[in-house]
Amino acid sequence: MSSASPLFRFGIIADPQYAAIAPHIAMDRHYANSLAKVAEAIEVFNGEELSFIMTLGDVIDRSFSSFDDILPVYDKLRHEALFLLGNHDFSVSSSHLCEVATRLGMPSPYYRFSRHGWRFIVLDGNEVSTFAPPEGHPHRALAAEMLAALQARGAANAHRWNAALSDEQFAWLGDEIANAAAAAEKVIVMNHYPVHPPSEHGMWDSERIVELLASSSNVVAYLNGHDHVGNYGKAGACHFVNFKGVVDTETQNAFAIVEVHADRIEIRGFGREESRTLAY
Repeated sequence: MSSASPLFRFGIIADPQYAAIAPHIAMDRHYANSLAKVAEAIEVFNGEELSFIMTLGDVIDRSFSSFDDILPVYDKLRHEALFLLGNHDFSVSSSHLCEVATRLGMPSPYYRFSRHGWRFIVLDGNEVSTFAPPEGHPHRALAAEMLAALQARGAANAHRWNAALSDEQFAWLGDEIANAAAAAEKVIVMNHYPVHPPSEHGMWDSERIVELLASSSNVVAYLNGHDHVGNYGKAGACHFVNFKGVVDTETQNAFAIVEVHADRIEIRGFGREESRTLAY
């Protein structure tokens, strides 16, 4: 039976990529304008009853000092502000690489939380990458090997700005999904990177992630950013939604309010973001 009132609601922002630099006209990215765009989204969110606001990575484009400009904008939010890590959040000096998650107030690089009987699993898609681990970390060497293998195969996602989960984090994801099922909890997974449909922006280990999520009947949705044009796909019963990037275009914004109902998820898009109904 369709429910008129949602069980709960939350806000989504993706890829502000703020920096106090000139726009990249060819890519239509207006980094400095993200301060005003995030402020506009927060004004809308503050007029709604929401459980939290999640920013799906790439809060900044570059420079650790950029956090000092954009994070105070979130202070005006009357709801809880949550974050996950994107590739551009690590475009900082090597001395700051281990401080990014802490600067964003995150409990750890990947984590989970619950709301109204639903479990939210927040991934760190940068764990095995050529840019996020400290110099000399084994994950950097593993990332170089994975990237070289993908490049040798001519894989569409063989780019340095993509990454993978460690085996440890992947096992944790599986355990969290299983624990949620045992507790009769539905699951929403959040990450910076898309995994489905396949694309040049996809995680290097997308296949195993999609296989896990599509085979887990309690996983309802996977929400991400990274690919600024947005996307949607479905595998098994899981909906995969790629939200559009705030940083794109000079004046048009992109953000969403997600309403979780007993039989569906309603995404109410603002600006360039699309509205969708995800039945489950």
